[in-house]
Amino acid sequence: MPNTHCHIHKTKKIPLPSSSIRPAKMVSSVKVTVVETCTVAPPPQSVPPTSLPLTFLDIPWLLFSPTQPLFFYDFPTTTAHFKQNILPNLNKTLSLTLQHFFPFAGNLVTPPPHSAAPHLEYTEDDSILLTVAESASAAHFKNLAANHQKTARDFRDLVPALLSGSGGEGSRQPLLAIQITVFPQAGISTGFTLRHVAADWRTFNNFLKGWSSLCKSGGESSEYTSLHDRSVIRDPFGLGSTFLNEWWAMKIDRSISTCEKTIIIRSTFVLGPIEMESIKKWILTRSEILFGATQLLLSPYVLACAFLWVCWVKAHWSTSEDNCVHYFGFIAGGMTRLSYTVPNNYAGNCVGFGRSSATRYELLGENGILFAAKAIGDTIKKLNVDMLGGAENWMSDWKVLRESELHIMVTGSPKVDLYGLDFGWGRPVKMEDVSIDGTGAISLCECREVVGGVEIGVALPKFKMHDFTIFFNKGLNHYSIGY
Repeated sequence: MPNTHCHIHKTKKIPLPSSSIRPAKMVSSVKVTVVETCTVAPPPQSVPPTSLPLTFLDIPWLLFSPTQPLFFYDFPTTTAHFKQNILPNLNKTLSLTLQHFFPFAGNLVTPPPHSAAPHLEYTEDDSILLTVAESASAAHFKNLAANHQKTARDFRDLVPALLSGSGGEGSRQPLLAIQITVFPQAGISTGFTLRHVAADWRTFNNFLKGWSSLCKSGGESSEYTSLHDRSVIRDPFGLGSTFLNEWWAMKIDRSISTCEKTIIIRSTFVLGPIEMESIKKWILTRSEILFGATQLLLSPYVLACAFLWVCWVKAHWSTSEDNCVHYFGFIAGGMTRLSYTVPNNYAGNCVGFGRSSATRYELLGENGILFAAKAIGDTIKKLNVDMLGGAENWMSDWKVLRESELHIMVTGSPKVDLYGLDFGWGRPVKMEDVSIDGTGAISLCECREVVGGVEIGVALPKFKMHDFTIFFNKGLNHYSIGY
């Protein structure tokens, strides 16, 4: 039997996120109220109490704030109809799915420094909080689900808080929370807040697909199973101990912190295959002059990242010296890069970190995109040969990336099929990563409307968004006519 408990709220303003996610002190134009909360756990006695150690591929994620994916569905319904006819099946199938992905219902346990290692823990008393909310205005749905510029604060009440069991060191922190918001007679949004220390996007996507497929089919068992044995990830160089010691020593602020006085604007930009082919041709006509016979790696991912890196640097005007170094950080899948086989259903982190570099002079010059593409491509080539080469520097590298506007990080991947997530309401019409307006990262995902395209999610202060948009559009025009 599924394990769910729900509580009905007559009228309740949606709670502000916990201290782990601090929004700007601005009033959102999107008003929502909580109408019901449910605690959902795996079916009774289906999963024993379990403690999972963090592997060296999990530990770096302790540095990162939770990610907050948000999906919009064009599914007109009323809140009453949703609660009566849709919510019970969502809860039932979520419970069944958690039988295979039970760590998501558990907690990150963080003992005092050096007393014991952080770990994931699931007990029979643990569960996921699922919140059902209602938007005060259905008119907001189409605006929020579009690619054009929007105020970032309008999205923050559409994703849930992760409420900590206890503060400070020695705490137990939930790993996942879910919120479904009904825009009456317009659509539905499903928002998640996830601590990535529990799983990478591959694992989380398998969880979402397992849940959505069960929900759509009304089935009783999921085709998506998972392996939680952490011994699958080998650590011959003792990186786990190295990373933990660095993490304890850093004592950095591991929260999302947005400027309280700065209005952050969100926008989605699209690069399609035609645009990327134009950029590729432009690079190839000039690469031999700069780099000789060196073979450049010019995959769609490299092309998209190189283009947005140059646009981003141009939009972030700085008085820095021309020889100032800019870093570009990204996530690299590890399933095919490790020297041994990791089962496809392994449910944990199996990704590495890449950091490319180029000088300000190189990136801002006429051939900036060539230098950007070569830097990113060369880093990927090195990761393809030895993903763990230089891995001892991952923690310090990412600390540098987080602490300066000179550098940029990208999250997500166009290879993850997020727009295939169908609960029975059709495919999402829009996906956003709400957390980027606090982390300063840029999100990447597959494009819903253009096959082979990439959606680029950007969150910047208004004047920088204006500049980024100009450089993005001018760049596309330049590369399309310049070869």
